[in-house]
Amino acid sequence: MNKSPAIVMSRLDVQRLEKVLDTLDGPIDLMEALEGEMLRARVVSHTSITPDVVTMNSTVRFVDEASSREFVLTLVYPDQAGRAGTISILAPVGIALLGLKKGQSIDWTGPGGRPLKLKIIDITYQPEASGDFHL
Repeated sequence: MNKSPAIVMSRLDVQRLEKVLDTLDGPIDLMEALEGEMLRARVVSHTSITPDVVTMNSTVRFVDEASSREFVLTLVYPDQAGRAGTISILAPVGIALLGLKKGQSIDWTGPGGRPLKLKIIDITYQPEASGDFHL
């Protein structure tokens, strides 16, 4: 976690993530990383978050600039992870994506300590922009 760009989270996502974290026993390092991101985020109402921000249940097109690999994944809660096309909020990449805006990059430590440099190319679906506040 070398570079920490400004991030924004919806109050609703923060509340839901706090409940998730309260019910989990681990992995402690990832839980602490997520808590750290939540603490440093600027928190706004779910009705006023801009559509260019990665929120929970957003589908994001991004590139790992370290490997030049491009991905399209939906950021989900741990109980919804494991399906094709999803990434858990408790995965290193999931934590890194949350709160970033289109065009932003972040340096992050990936699985096995591998350095990542993730850049948001597009947000193809954001629940708040679609009025889907129940997700």
